[in-house]
Amino acid sequence: MTSSEDKLMPKPVNWYKRLLLVLIALLLTAIVLLEGSIIISGGTMFAGTRPTNLGVNSGKLTPCPDSPNCVCSQNQDDLHKIAPLTYAISKPEAISKLKAVISDLPRTKIVTETEDYIYAEFTTALMKFVDDVEFYIDDANKVIQVRSASRLGQSDMGVNRDRIETIRTQFTS
Repeated sequence: MTSSEDKLMPKPVNWYKRLLLVLIALLLTAIVLLEGSIIISGGTMFAGTRPTNLGVNSGKLTPCPDSPNCVCSQNQDDLHKIAPLTYAISKPEAISKLKAVISDLPRTKIVTETEDYIYAEFTTALMKFVDDVEFYIDDANKVIQVRSASRLGQSDMGVNRDRIETIRTQFTS
């Protein structure tokens, strides 16, 4: 064989590299199909299950779990504590303003609303992770206690804390 014929011959590819590529392609296809079928049925792969322990009990929101993917204004430990929202307007005005702020944020759904409590779900854009966010309006102290927690995973990379700070900024402006 001449050197010019050598250049025309395809280089041999190891069979395991081809197998690996096929397996990766199959895995990605399965994920896309699975996510698509879950979305069509109304859910998402990473939504998790809505917690059953949410709400206000004796003036308190549920404390954060040990994982770092939660903040709550009624927690005292440095990892989870965050300041409550404050207001100097009437309770109905505060609730109305808070609901407007929540509703203006993307991929947000208010699930439950009572005279002193709001529960909303926030969904991430790409992977459709759902976070549970609660607000307890304590009119006697003119504060809104807050809790924001990821349903799944261990870390949220500060998303829950950032969300509450975004809400605070918009609520106080």
